Parts: sequence; C-alpha cells; structure tokens
Amino acid sequence: MLPVFTHCCRCVAVTMLVLIAGCSMLPSPTPGTPSRPSYFTLDDRTQAREIVLFAMGLLDTDYRFGGRNPDAGLDCSGMVSYVVEQVSGRRLPHSASAIADRTRPIKVSQLQPGDLVFFNTMKRRYSHMGIYIGDGKFIHAPSSRGSVRIERMNNPYFSSRLDGARSLLDAG
Repeated sequence: MLPVFTHCCRCVAVTMLVLIAGCSMLPSPTPGTPSRPSYFTLDDRTQAREIVLFAMGLLDTDYRFGGRNPDAGLDCSGMVSYVVEQVSGRRLPHSASAIADRTRPIKVSQLQPGDLVFFNTMKRRYSHMGIYIGDGKFIHAPSSRGSVRIERMNNPYFSSRLDGARSLLDAG
C-alpha cells in the first residue's frame, strides 16, 4: 500500500508544479498581432525642439551626483528627466539605463535635435547620456569639470564610447 501512496503523492506534487508554473507564464500574443514595445513618446514633434531649448538654458548648471533639479545640481540622467518633465509634464526614470529601456532605439545616423545619446563610460552599457542638439553636438551633465556643457559627438572620448541613440518621438 505504501508504494501506491508514494506514487499518488508524486502525481499530486507534479500536478501542483505544472499548475504553479502555468500561472507564472505570460500569455502568448494573439496570432497575427505583432508585439510592439510601449515606449515613452512626446505628445508632438515640437516638444523635441523645446527640449533642446530648455536644455540650453541649463548650460553651466553645476553637476551633482544624483541631482535632478538645477538649484541643487544635475547629473546626466537627472538633467534629461528634468528637461523632459518640464516640457512634457511626464517624468522619465532617473537612470540612464532605465531611460534607454523606456525610449525607442534609433540609428545614430537618424539623430534629430531632441533625441537622446548614450555612452558606455564606466564599462557598462548606458552609463552616461545626453540630449542631441543637432550639428553633431549634444548637451550633457558631465562629472568632470562640473557643469552642464555641450560636446561634439566626434570628440574622441565620446565617439569611442557611443552606445546608442534613442528617440522620444513616435516612429509614425
């Protein structure tokens, strides 16, 4: 009688594991429906120009690690999230990698003013970022020399560490 009871317990245990695993699985997309990530997007294209203008108004603002407002100082992702929130009324995360995850990837050759540029400056992806302002330049809050400034994309330091570009505009 004991072997039958043990076999029964194993069947129940296996059934429970299958049910639990099934609950943790994501549903499959409906056939014929493309799964498209949901990215943060601006309400209209004019906001991209406003982002550039607003960011330019932050030139010479002091750098501060973890800073998210110009009065206390800004870090790179704090500057970007602050500018985007002031223009759009919506907040991005305060982390370059989290912002990269939430925004639509584009080719560097497609950069337009108001797009975001990302760099690998600490041996990890998306460890630094800035706002592309056009003409091969971007604005950012660097930790060195301590204030918001403009750099050229072809600056040897940044061009060798370029890690991608993202857009805040819808693809359509």
